[in-house]
Amino acid sequence: MVSATQITATVPAGPAAPVNVTVTTPAGTSNPMVYSYIAAPAVISLDPGMGPEAGGNTVTITGTDLTLATAVTFGTNEATNINVLSDSLITADAPGGTDTVTVTVTTPGGTSTPGTGNAYYTYVGIPAIDSLIPDEGPAHGGSNVAIFGSNLTHTDEVRFGGTVTLFAAVSDNLVVATSPAGEPGTVDVTVHTPGGDSNGVAYQYEA
Repeated sequence: MVSATQITATVPAGPAAPVNVTVTTPAGTSNPMVYSYIAAPAVISLDPGMGPEAGGNTVTITGTDLTLATAVTFGTNEATNINVLSDSLITADAPGGTDTVTVTVTTPGGTSTPGTGNAYYTYVGIPAIDSLIPDEGPAHGGSNVAIFGSNLTHTDEVRFGGTVTLFAAVSDNLVVATSPAGEPGTVDVTVHTPGGDSNGVAYQYEA
């Protein structure tokens, strides 16, 4: 489109750098105006790389050419509270979602695409405990306790009451934990994952 005061043009490809733009007519060449080519952003890593399906947790995004970020998306959902810390670091609050998604950053230079590094974020369901076998044991601890439930694959902590104990996540439905020592009586056993805290199920310490 051309008028006495305006012209539109398709920008040619160019390296990331400022260039001068001029217009030439039969009357001569205009004064130059600066146009900056901007490199497309890249996402290299996410911390954490997992979080709850409800979203709301803050994720640190490491990459390149992030300074002019205008949007961050987790799959097709937009993140909120985007905070550009440097050309290589952004924080953003994850939106709600499910499964594993690609995290992208958009700037005037374009939208990042998966390449080197890890731009993938996994949503984890809230863990749930259905039962304990056995659900009682000696107060001195040391018993192997099978914890049956769901969304247990990414378990990162098991507690008997307020005491953290050793465990092994066997499958999405089974964690085996070693009961710590405790006072005679009942405590709640809970597990924690990036998806959140489970419900508590009673375990009886015997004298």
